[in-house]
Order: sequence, then C-alpha cells, then structure tokens
Amino acid sequence: MYDYLIVGSGLFGSVFAHEAKKKGYKCLVVEKRNHIGGNIYTYEKDGINIHKYGAHIFHTSSQEAWDYINQFASFNNFINSPIANYKEEIYNLPFNMNTFSRMWNIKTPKEAQEIISKQRSEIKEINNLEDQAISLVGHDIYEKLIKGYTEKQWGRSCSELPPEIIKRLPVRYTYDNNYFNDRYQGIPIGGYTQIIEKLLDGIEVRLNTDFCKAKEELSKLAKKILYTGALDAYFDYSLGYLQYRSERFELERVEEENYQGVAVVNYTEREIPYTRIIEHKHFEKSSSPVTYISKEYPVDYKETGEPYYPINDKANMELYNKYKELAKTDEKLILGGRLALYSYFDMDKTILASLELSKNSLK
Repeated sequence: MYDYLIVGSGLFGSVFAHEAKKKGYKCLVVEKRNHIGGNIYTYEKDGINIHKYGAHIFHTSSQEAWDYINQFASFNNFINSPIANYKEEIYNLPFNMNTFSRMWNIKTPKEAQEIISKQRSEIKEINNLEDQAISLVGHDIYEKLIKGYTEKQWGRSCSELPPEIIKRLPVRYTYDNNYFNDRYQGIPIGGYTQIIEKLLDGIEVRLNTDFCKAKEELSKLAKKILYTGALDAYFDYSLGYLQYRSERFELERVEEENYQGVAVVNYTEREIPYTRIIEHKHFEKSSSPVTYISKEYPVDYKETGEPYYPINDKANMELYNKYKELAKTDEKLILGGRLALYSYFDMDKTILASLELSKNSLK
C-alpha cells in the first residue's frame, strides 16, 4: 500500500510528491508518457536544451514560488522579448511604444493614446472576441497582431469566439519589450527536467503507465489518489467529452548558428499555419554551430490526443462542473493541476497551488 498514488509527473504532481515524501508519506507516481516532467520536459541536443512541448519561461512576483523552485536549479536572467511577424512586417511584443512607432510612424505616448482611443470608440457593443479586442487596443493592432493568431489558436473566427477569452490586453506607453511585469524571470540553467528529477528523487515512478486504462488495479494500491489528468477521462467520459485545443510541435535542426535572432517569433497572419517559431538556443544563450527551431501548429484535440488549452465556454464549464460534483463522490480522489481543474495555470501558480494542497492534506 502507498499513502498517495499520484497520476502525472508534471510540476503539480511532482511538487506534491516531494512534499509528501518529506513528511514521511509513501508515494507512487504513474506517468502516461515515456518521460517525467509533463509539458515542461526538456532534453539536450548538440548542447542545446530543447523545450519539447513549447516555450516555458518561469516568471513570478511571488517570493515563495521563486525561492521554492530555486532550491532545485539555478536560473539565468533570460528576459522574454518576443516579436511578431505580420506579412514580413516586424513588431515588438507586448504592445508598446516600439510597436506603435513601427505601426504608425509616431514617437510619443500621447500620439499612440490618441490613435488607440479613436479606434476603440468604433465599438459600441461587445458581442464577441473581435469586439472585445478592438475595444481594448483598437482596430489596427487587432487586425495585424491579434486576429489571425487568435483564429489559428482556437480554430474559429474571432467573431464566433466569446469575448471572455480576452479579458485584457497589455498596452504599454513605454519603450519596454519585456513581456512580463513580474519581479522574477528566467530559465533554469540546464533545463527543466533536472527540477522534476530532484523533486521525485527517492520516489517510485512508473513511466508508460496510463492510469485510466488500469484504473481499477492501480486505485487499489493507495489510500488517496492525486489526479492531475483530464477529469472527463477519469470517469471514462460518462457525462460527455470536455473540449480542448491542442498543439503539434515540429522540431527542425537548422545548419546555421542563429536562425531568427530571438527565442520567440509569433506569426500573426492567418495564412501561415503555425502560430510561432521557438529557437531554443536563445533561452540559455547556448553555443553551437547549429540551431534547433520548433514550429507550433494549433490543432484539434482529436488530432493529437494531448489536451493543452481548455475551451472554457458556457457549455464546457457546465459539463466540467457536473464532473466536479461527480468527483466529490469518490472519497479517495484529490484533484490538482490544469487538466483536472480545467484551467490554464502559469508555473508559479501551479507550484503555489500544489504547496497549498500539501499544507492542507499532509498533516
């Protein structure tokens, strides 16, 4: 018998397992993939750490989260300063004075504010994501930097998407290309996998183990189950299927030292099928005569079977809440992480949520 069966070796499950072990609990971690780490898994090729499931840049204003993760790795001073490519026009992100100067050939915050304010006023009523975006940043920015990217990401026209998807859009009237406002930011030197390895040190892990396919057998092994997978899968989709968007990642080796000059380039026109290109070496300023890039293609969940982004519309949230009520009838079950909670979390929020669960559950 184990005290806890932890389903998933991502950040949430691994932090909980680590804290449980420190308090003397015996844990078993089962992982469907052939590696630990969930979506923050990294591996090395030609001296470059590859982010297999897309860019993961740690950023937080929480001292607790920053201190916690720094126990397991040293972080560099990487600053996320992505750019957008719209029909070969290059714009800085997030939307700031460099963006506005390039778009309108202006220099001052006052000029930018006047243009955006005038364009915002075009929207009298908000019925969809398109209306919401224009009401926040104006027509020009929406058309060039939001519309195509968003439609690729969600697989639907912006006029068909609910306005809640974009609650706010950062607009800065300064020449500041730092994407995040958080106090701390960086990439672990040597990649993320080492962090998970240290969190799970001394804990039994079974890879290539799909919990949902052996649920009855595995559930008998522990007093409690911390489940971090998709909640509809746990109940064998008995109430229906929750909807997600997924991603397909295409890794390419490029026989040159520097492909795009920055870690992240967003491709915002609808006609280009991928949303962005990641050049991995820039995260750690890796020295190598070759480079690796990943193109990210948003796809339907059915194409990959990998859920990434929950579609939090009214129908899906109603279904999720039914599953959540059903979960309450299982006395052994504890839910945690983005899939089980049908929400998107940054890494710092994942750590803090797992630590909070640990404090409340591990007496």
